[in-house]
Amino acid sequence: MVPPGSAPRRRRVKDIACVLLVFVACSSGPSSALLDDEKQPTFLTASVGESVVFNCQVEFPHDIAIPYILRWNKEGNTVFSWYDGVMTSSEGYAGRVSRVAWDHQLQQYYTGVNHQAYGKGAVNLTSIRESDQGWYECRIYFPNRTPNTGRNGTWFHLTVDGGTLLAIPPINQTTMEGESAHFKCVTKEEGATVTWYKDGVQFSELPSLSSRSRISSDGSLTISPTDMGDPGYYNCEVTNEMGEKQSAGAHLNVEYKAKVIYSPSEQHLPHGRPGLLDCHFRANPPLTYLRWEKDGFLFDPYNVQGVFLMHNGSLYFNKVDSSHGGMYTCIPYNELGTEGPSLPMRVLITRPPVFTIKPNNLYVRKIGETISMPCDARHDVDESALTADAELGVPPPLSGKPVLSWTRKDGALIPHARSSISGGNLTIVNIQKEDRGFYQCVASNEASTITAEAELMIENVAPRAPYNLTANSTLTTISLRWVPGYRKPKQEYSVWYRREDSSEWKTLKILSVGTREAVVPNLNPGTTYDIMVLSQDVHGDGMFSKAIRVRTKGISPYSANTSKRVLNDLSGPFGFSEVMGPPKNVTVTVHSEGYLVSWEPPEPNTIDVQETPAQLVYTLRWAQGSQEHVIGKAETADTSFLVKGLEEDQTYHFQVVAIGPGDALSASSRFVLHVPPYRRMKAIMVGVLVGVSFLLLAAVASYFGRRAFLRHQKNSDRKSRQGHGGCTIGIPRDRNEEDCRAVVHDKAAYC
Repeated sequence: MVPPGSAPRRRRVKDIACVLLVFVACSSGPSSALLDDEKQPTFLTASVGESVVFNCQVEFPHDIAIPYILRWNKEGNTVFSWYDGVMTSSEGYAGRVSRVAWDHQLQQYYTGVNHQAYGKGAVNLTSIRESDQGWYECRIYFPNRTPNTGRNGTWFHLTVDGGTLLAIPPINQTTMEGESAHFKCVTKEEGATVTWYKDGVQFSELPSLSSRSRISSDGSLTISPTDMGDPGYYNCEVTNEMGEKQSAGAHLNVEYKAKVIYSPSEQHLPHGRPGLLDCHFRANPPLTYLRWEKDGFLFDPYNVQGVFLMHNGSLYFNKVDSSHGGMYTCIPYNELGTEGPSLPMRVLITRPPVFTIKPNNLYVRKIGETISMPCDARHDVDESALTADAELGVPPPLSGKPVLSWTRKDGALIPHARSSISGGNLTIVNIQKEDRGFYQCVASNEASTITAEAELMIENVAPRAPYNLTANSTLTTISLRWVPGYRKPKQEYSVWYRREDSSEWKTLKILSVGTREAVVPNLNPGTTYDIMVLSQDVHGDGMFSKAIRVRTKGISPYSANTSKRVLNDLSGPFGFSEVMGPPKNVTVTVHSEGYLVSWEPPEPNTIDVQETPAQLVYTLRWAQGSQEHVIGKAETADTSFLVKGLEEDQTYHFQVVAIGPGDALSASSRFVLHVPPYRRMKAIMVGVLVGVSFLLLAAVASYFGRRAFLRHQKNSDRKSRQGHGGCTIGIPRDRNEEDCRAVVHDKAAYC
């Protein structure tokens, strides 16, 4: 006999056991799968001389970074280890294996070609050899934690495609200047030849390097001693008797103390202007500190107003003055130290030269005559600076004059066969008409360059053509500017212009003498014009300037179909019409079938035109919202148009463009219309009506229900009184007073 309640108890035990089995199965499944995943090795392939990255992720307990030891083992032997910044490599791997660099910008280790971020345990093995083939294991140890190992033990298998020629490739080298550098390049075949290159150039073409180099019988290269110019990429190319080739390379880094490589004995700085004093040095490792001395004492630019120390060690003087002169030396330093100070550099504060004789501003000569234009200059000497130098025992600067030369301002050459310069004076014989123009006397020294200008004019010669013609346009005008061929008294100009498609030139006389600008009015919008400027004087017309092509703004009134050229942008621009003004009083009214846009015809635009042209065509355009792009366009000869299909709850901009005779255009101002949301308003109104109707029905139902309840209450009270032979105590007087008077016979009744 089964005890009461035992069957349900057994069912509960079975349910609990099933749940436990499912939990164990679910929890053990991923773990076993994870273990299987961890045991899956990564297979890598590389050729001899190449490099490969072993990517190993470091998983910290609870994702909190703690100190760790990184070890890379190959078939049970440690080949590389790292702990607390100290790296150790076994024999055969020294100089070829290193950790993958940290990317400070992305705050992660540099990514590979597959854009996968490398882990903190990733290492880079370079200059692959055939002996590198095999199994590698990445192990992570946590020395301050028990147990000291986590979920690690990543396995890699490296397959090396060794080729047939190269056994041991070269590896990267770092050496001190003056020491030896050795690159291995061991061949497999005895008859193979080895050729070495530096940065792609064969050693035989580098005599300075080849004289300090030796290639051994097995193909290895030795450079002794090394020089600071030797760093670069060294590549060995192996060729066998069959003509097959294989190559591999490595980098050479030569380190040395910071040293000064060049020191000028004198350095000129311009007085009153910015100046720069350089220290020419080289350093590897890079520069860490640079010390300046002036006149044998420390010169700290941070304590001298207006002097700054630049990142490359140079001194920048914001405004040079006489106090900045003196004897300077610089001493560069890096991590290895310094080779010593530079040779003393004497800084001379030089002032710009000063003209003692200037040429006249204007010279007028006839063809065939001779002209001489004088010019001379001297140095501007600072007497106080000379006195200060004398007190310090500094010899005065060399005496002499600034360098004097002559040039033409327009860049043309001075005729060499007919000109000469003597003591700064320019002489030109047998003057020709092409000699006219502006000449410059140039005086230069170490500080600055100054010029003096003179103009040579030739009598009885027509003026030269203007040049550097520039233009700016509006809808109906073009503004011109030019540079005269040369300045001449009573010189006048006229502007010649025509439409691009026309052969007839029009002229515009410039009334102001000597002006260099003009405005060409009454042009058509959107039209291209050819423009030239003609110079004139008392001797007659000169030469035309080079023609330029300028287009006015707006829309051209000379296209084949004006309606097609009305832009699809409300922002224009539109042409200006001399015949008519814009359409007026644009309005939009609601119509049963849409919206009716109406306007009034344009009025005459000038006094000369008394009537608006009768034959007008209008183009109505409209855009939606704040956009300028036209979404609708219609052409009509009437002064109204019915627009259909406008969206509700949207804003529209309407504009009317009148097209007159000669395809002249004139655009009205915009009319802004907001289309109300009729459907939404109708839905809201229907909802309001339905709500009000519901409330009214509820009020009516409540009223009639209350009346029915009161009537039922009254009938119930009447029946109750009849059943008791009297009135009910507590019934209000106004309800059953008459009945009470009919039945009350004694004082026991209550009314």
